[in-house]
Amino acid sequence: MRIFLGVTGASGAPYAERLLRALVAADCEVGLSASRSGIEVIATELYRDPSITREEVLERFVGAAGSNVTVYGESDFKSPYASGSARVDGYVVCPCSMATVGTLASGAMQNLIHRAASVALKERRTLVLVPRETPLSSIHLRGLATLNEAGAVILFAAPGFYHAPETIDDLVDFLVARCLDQLGIENVLAKRWGES
Repeated sequence: MRIFLGVTGASGAPYAERLLRALVAADCEVGLSASRSGIEVIATELYRDPSITREEVLERFVGAAGSNVTVYGESDFKSPYASGSARVDGYVVCPCSMATVGTLASGAMQNLIHRAASVALKERRTLVLVPRETPLSSIHLRGLATLNEAGAVILFAAPGFYHAPETIDDLVDFLVARCLDQLGIENVLAKRWGES
């Protein structure tokens, strides 16, 4: 499968990192783009140092996944993910900031992440948005409702507890498993309801 992963400036970098690893493990070809704010959040949440350069953050973030992951600059509109004529199986923005929600809901496109998500909507392809913001204002709710009505899956970064998580990794895996389910990718990251 060919998947686009956009990382924006909302808290939730551990979700994005685990999702990238899971996509690569499932033999997906991944196109990755991170916004400036996304890079800062990754550096802060994963590496505890917001001063790390963009290049170093991406090198660490992609890590051993290298050959299946292509990194695109946030202004790279020559990327195949910027066009509906490219064959792409699914798009995920994880984490998805409310600034991104607002931009997408208005139909604007300021970077490759916005353009790829817009392509997903217009081509009626799977688009999964993973917001984490809380609480939400009525402006946020309207934007999310608009995107849902346009065909996006709104998958909040809100892990469940019925699978008896014992670690933070268990909580992260729960959410990533739900993302993979939306993309139609088989996984066993988290125990499913009704499973022993």
